[in-house]
Amino acid sequence: MYPEELVKPMRDQLINAGFEALYTAEDVDNALAKEGTTLVMVNSVCGCAAGTARPGAIASLGADKTPTHLTTVFAGVEKESTAKAREYMIPFPPSSPAIALFKDGNLVHMLERHHIEGRSAEAIAQNLAAAYDEFC
Repeated sequence: MYPEELVKPMRDQLINAGFEALYTAEDVDNALAKEGTTLVMVNSVCGCAAGTARPGAIASLGADKTPTHLTTVFAGVEKESTAKAREYMIPFPPSSPAIALFKDGNLVHMLERHHIEGRSAEAIAQNLAAAYDEFC
């Protein structure tokens, strides 16, 4: 578990861009029960989350189409909500950072850590924008 003072700026980066932080399993269930599209960003303290995943997810919001709901859980911090979110991401193994797009509660697009590492924030934003164009 990481101290709150360390993760707060990383969480706030997403919250300030319009993401809702999910802290409990119930929060995740409620978020994914909503109609429409929901983006779930599995946040992390790692460098690829800071350098490309969070900036890419935020930059993707400039696309013509965007998800109806934006949410985030924090791996290694909010264990309950992260575990519940990962249940919805099966068959993909746990990964952080990760970015998942759901439509009416069904997983339709997934970016795992290996899709994020070594790629630019712009490439991640473009990947997500293409998914939004198809599903949103």
